[in-house]
Amino acid sequence: MYGQYDGRLHEECGVFGMYDFDGGDVASTIYYGLFALQHRGQESCGIAVSDTSGPKGRVASHKGMGLVHEVFTQEALEEMKGDIGVGHVRYSTAGASTRENAQPLVLNYVKGTLALAHNGNLINANELRHDLEYTGAIFQTTIDSEVIAYHIARERLNSATVEEAVGRACRKIQGAYALVVMSPRKLIGARDPYGFKPLCIGKRDNAYILASESCALDTVNAEFVRDVLPGEVVTITQGGGIVSDCSMCLPTEREARCIFEYIYFARPDSKIDGVGVYQSRIRAGRFLAMDSPVKADLVVGVPESGNAAALGYSLESGIPYGMAFAKNGYVGRTFIKPRQSARESSVRVKLNVLKDMVKDKRIVMVDDSIVRGTTSDQIVGMLKEAGAREVHMRVSSPPFLWPCYFGTDVPAREQLIACNHTVDEVCGLIGADSLGYLRIERLSELVEGLPICRGCFTGRYPMKPPTEDIRGEYQR
Repeated sequence: MYGQYDGRLHEECGVFGMYDFDGGDVASTIYYGLFALQHRGQESCGIAVSDTSGPKGRVASHKGMGLVHEVFTQEALEEMKGDIGVGHVRYSTAGASTRENAQPLVLNYVKGTLALAHNGNLINANELRHDLEYTGAIFQTTIDSEVIAYHIARERLNSATVEEAVGRACRKIQGAYALVVMSPRKLIGARDPYGFKPLCIGKRDNAYILASESCALDTVNAEFVRDVLPGEVVTITQGGGIVSDCSMCLPTEREARCIFEYIYFARPDSKIDGVGVYQSRIRAGRFLAMDSPVKADLVVGVPESGNAAALGYSLESGIPYGMAFAKNGYVGRTFIKPRQSARESSVRVKLNVLKDMVKDKRIVMVDDSIVRGTTSDQIVGMLKEAGAREVHMRVSSPPFLWPCYFGTDVPAREQLIACNHTVDEVCGLIGADSLGYLRIERLSELVEGLPICRGCFTGRYPMKPPTEDIRGEYQR
């Protein structure tokens, strides 16, 4: 069902929507927006657009397997005429990596058409899917996003507006989601009540945009307006601008953003719920230097998400910061991976050590996480092969002890190295001279007090986890 797990964390998807009130074509802007969100998913991508002044419900869509620049040609974009549209990039955490599961999903139903792009993971998808199947629904995909689309379509039959139908459907689904929905005359965004997944609003001239991250707004030269609130449904229309429905919003203290947006997933130039991602990573490095100091000659980061935390460690400790790795910029997270027995070469294809920088030096190496330990083992080994005298690993997250059910592919407990070994044992297994994790008490400081989910570190989730796991190869 999945490609081979490469020992790194992955995020599920990125979403982007646009409505140009002046009637301009939006496909090319959505393309560049998705390009800016490519780090959130490299398995598949797609765009669906419609012309609000043309025949109601006519949707032009194009999607496929691969990176944004691989799936879309100039000719394909020029053929997609429409002033409203949604786009999507995907990394699968539930559902096979196939073209059928690429998004956006386009539905034709009795009330018209819907196009939907979804980031996240539902914990009651199997139950909802079963109920739909036994009332006659025929599914074309294996993803939980289609369950959401079906429920929106069904709720629309008894709702005065499509945004009401979206809100009613959201009350049935449980888990993590950021949705962008296109109807013939409206663009709708919705964020789960806990705020697991980010979603923000932008504006460029007379056009409004919804995007997973603010960096995508910068890419298309749009102004950041605000974040969609956890539990909020926003409706963007020609006559009404932005209309908000916060009836699903929880008290602030019950919100639970995914901490890994700040540690790893989001681009460092993004800002989520008022907190800059880059500064969060700098703080993580500073905290590591405070709590896990060591004598060393050089601080280095594992590209890319480890770099800012490494700089923070250097700034706090006074140890010089430098580069130890050259990264192959042409290798995405979904290149053809070797067999399990040769996993180390997948690391070496992506990274090479700058030998002159590390030879005869004591190195502090900062990375965002240790999952199984296989990747860390290889990278530590590469530094020592290059002549590093000592390698002290520092991790800008606490140890993983529990799986994630909300769109981050933290695997089952038996596959988590920290669940089965002490910190000293993990240190020995990866070949480091010392190992220090971010203290769990630091997480709140990392994000300036925003409520966050700590489930993968503590086993205490914001909501009851599913009894049936739908996460593909991690099913136990």
